[in-house]
Amino acid sequence: MRWVPLESNPDLFTTWSESMGLDTSKYAFTDIYGLDDEVLAMVPQPVEAVLCLFPVTKENEKVMVKEDQETQPFVGPEKEDDLIYFKQTISNACGTIGLLHAIANTSARKTLSPESPMGQLLRDALPLNATDRAAFLQTSKSLAQAHTTTASSGQTAAPSADDPVDLHFVCYVRDPKSKKLFELDGRRKGPVDRKVDVPQQEDLLKTATKWVHENYMQLNPEEVNFNLIALASMA
Repeated sequence: MRWVPLESNPDLFTTWSESMGLDTSKYAFTDIYGLDDEVLAMVPQPVEAVLCLFPVTKENEKVMVKEDQETQPFVGPEKEDDLIYFKQTISNACGTIGLLHAIANTSARKTLSPESPMGQLLRDALPLNATDRAAFLQTSKSLAQAHTTTASSGQTAAPSADDPVDLHFVCYVRDPKSKKLFELDGRRKGPVDRKVDVPQQEDLLKTATKWVHENYMQLNPEEVNFNLIALASMA
């Protein structure tokens, strides 16, 4: 199964989230225009999650393979207070998987009505193990509809689902239990502990962007196709 990839656009992400049941008067997506402190200070706080679009390179892939050898595979379902993880088995769905991770693992989830599309999706998906959960996402009509509508609404012409894609979305969140930075990537074995302290929710923005800069951007200094988007509180 292949989908058309999502454009990295905070307005589209907010529209996607609203269609799935998020109260976007309280939480919305916003661009992170730079990594300097004065630019980061422009982002509304607290930031609940950071989405990163980055180029898939040989350097990144080598690191990922090594890290996966040291990562415990997610089996599921989660224990109470564990981070929620979705395995990606739909090609080009990394944007939607990132949005699921961002909302399901943050305070934004509290704004979902149980009968909203995402409220129902979480109710049905979370009791499942990793394999069955991934298969369930492939059959979710509400998820496919939200993705298709968003993919066709971008500012640039949508590519074909069969076009090669060398960009990928991941999501960074603060694990309330360990107070560590975690990377949630549907291609991985499970949630990846970046072993960086995030003492308070307000620390997530600087911590996540610093980690991306030091570990993805500096690893690929010739690449320019990076984009960062925050899920932030609007209240």
